[in-house]
Amino acid sequence: MPPATPADPARLSATPWVTASTGDRVTPGWRHYPFPGKKPSHFRYERKDGREAMAATSSSSASMVRQALRVEPDDLASVRFSWKVPELIAQADMALRDADDSPVRVVLVFEGDRSKFSSKNAMLSELARALTGEELPYATLMYVWCNTRPPGTVIVNPRTDRIRKLVVESGAGKLRQWVDYERDIRADYEMTFGEAPGALVGIGIMTDSDNTRSNTSAWYGPVTLDKVAHAH
Repeated sequence: MPPATPADPARLSATPWVTASTGDRVTPGWRHYPFPGKKPSHFRYERKDGREAMAATSSSSASMVRQALRVEPDDLASVRFSWKVPELIAQADMALRDADDSPVRVVLVFEGDRSKFSSKNAMLSELARALTGEELPYATLMYVWCNTRPPGTVIVNPRTDRIRKLVVESGAGKLRQWVDYERDIRADYEMTFGEAPGALVGIGIMTDSDNTRSNTSAWYGPVTLDKVAHAH
């Protein structure tokens, strides 16, 4: 039986950008997540073109701002987000390990049956736990802006197939303007991973330029999750 449609969803979570920065303040629900051995990118709240925004800048760096949460599979509906990108990273190619950078990524993290992990992914998960205290998530879906590949393209992470990128914007046509999206989480996950999603357990934004040793910047509008409104 198909899941309830998100035609009449209830708003579940919106990013409180005014408090979600990488400064010294405690951020309720959101936190800056640096990567081991990487210089962190910088995130700061600002008003941009009349919008609440998170400004992200990266100088040969990589990190994310993320929030832990839990949305059960039957409650998954849509995610709404927006971004403004001044320039693409000319040398970037998200299919190549040494060029896997992007000015913008919206990140969704899912639970699943970890016994399905290949031996390589199990090893990577153990390494991640040793370095960060957290295991490799079962599945990570990233919405990205790609230099050349068309929207709808799925790019498998060159390090692990448990991270996959779905291109939602391509090329330079919409640079230097706000671009808004609404995506069906379940449909995108099934297209990207070829199976039904588990619970959504995290969301985040990520700006990185560490592999290309370049500079990039962008602005993110609030990220809003909608939840299926079940009849009672």
